[in-house]
Amino acid sequence: MSERKVLNKYFPPDFDPSLIPRRKVPKNSQQVVRLMAPFSMRCNTCGEYIYKGKKFNARKETVEGEDYFGIKIFRFYIKCTLCSAEITFKTDPKNTDYAAEHGASRNFEPWRDEAAEEEEDRLAKMEEEENNPMKQLENRTQDSKREMEVLDALQDIRARNARIERAGQSQSDDLLRRLDMEELEDQEDAERKKLDEEDEALVRAVFGKVSAPPVAGSSSLVALKRKAGVTEKEPELKSLLSDTAKALMATKPAPVVKKRKADGLGIKIVKKKKAVVS
Repeated sequence: MSERKVLNKYFPPDFDPSLIPRRKVPKNSQQVVRLMAPFSMRCNTCGEYIYKGKKFNARKETVEGEDYFGIKIFRFYIKCTLCSAEITFKTDPKNTDYAAEHGASRNFEPWRDEAAEEEEDRLAKMEEEENNPMKQLENRTQDSKREMEVLDALQDIRARNARIERAGQSQSDDLLRRLDMEELEDQEDAERKKLDEEDEALVRAVFGKVSAPPVAGSSSLVALKRKAGVTEKEPELKSLLSDTAKALMATKPAPVVKKRKADGLGIKIVKKKKAVVS
């Protein structure tokens, strides 16, 4: 039972496919295909409506002498569901649809409705321009502006293609890559310039608050020099102190109080010394 499911059949070594006789088929033979009605239609014989999607066993053939830019056109034969009258329709590659040919009329053709709407819009626009000269001038201005934009874009494309052709086929990729790198570098330069301007504005705002030059030896001058990166010998701590702080540092501390007891009397004698200011 398993050999009937194989995909590859055995061919003997002496098999010759050219010895197989070929059938003689007419040039434009019809094929029986199963299809659905591509559009809703009405039979011209009995008036029966055939809705879109109705299934039929149809005959298919190639239309002789007709094509659309090398695309073949096929014709299909079906029968009416009520009176069995023959109905034919064929493919329409131009509109990517089907066209009713004989035996039935189509109920709705979308491309014809679109063409009618475009024609109505064009006629309405012409009537409006005739009644309103300012509207006519505005429409002409918009049309000329649109044409100039199209011409500019076309000129840019032609210039780019000409540069690529001059560079040669082998260097086209390098040229495109170089152009992209140049655009990227321009963007980076613009961003770097913008950041530098912001930094300069910030520095100007910070250092612009200092109204008068700082006194030599002050702490603000030392801080500014540290920010600016100036290396200078730092001043001594005593030179930065005020006169009051210097006087306090020069004052000697009070001596320790010494206590002793008198011999046998139990009397405490305390001696205090005054602080001497130098």
